[in-house]
Amino acid sequence: MFAIVREPIEPRRLEEAIRAGDGGAVTFLGIVRGRAEDGRAVSGLSYEAFEPLATSEFAKIADEARERFGDVALTIVHRIGELGTGEISVAVVASAARRVAAFDACRYAIDELKRRAPIWKKERYADGSARWRENRENLL
Repeated sequence: MFAIVREPIEPRRLEEAIRAGDGGAVTFLGIVRGRAEDGRAVSGLSYEAFEPLATSEFAKIADEARERFGDVALTIVHRIGELGTGEISVAVVASAARRVAAFDACRYAIDELKRRAPIWKKERYADGSARWRENRENLL
């Protein structure tokens, strides 16, 4: 399943779709932080996406993960709209026969999503100001 959603992400629902018989499953949840990188208090985030291209990119990332790590199943869901601190903005669930492949595929998927998916976020601060931020992380 690859989706852009407007409603809250329910991790348990996503995990219920794990393939029967897989021995390892990994769930990554991206959660809206309460502090910006510069230390300012964050009141929330606003996400926007070019939805058809984003979900297409999710599918490509899953295909690449299967090429790299073997028979893995991936679910990638990203929320858009207004989110408050503590809310889930993105979920990646990976399952495979072995835990190593599930961990590797999950990490690959979130890292590539951050690099490639056409998703933009505006960070809103407690002082009333806001600014657009890259939807990327320093990937090490």
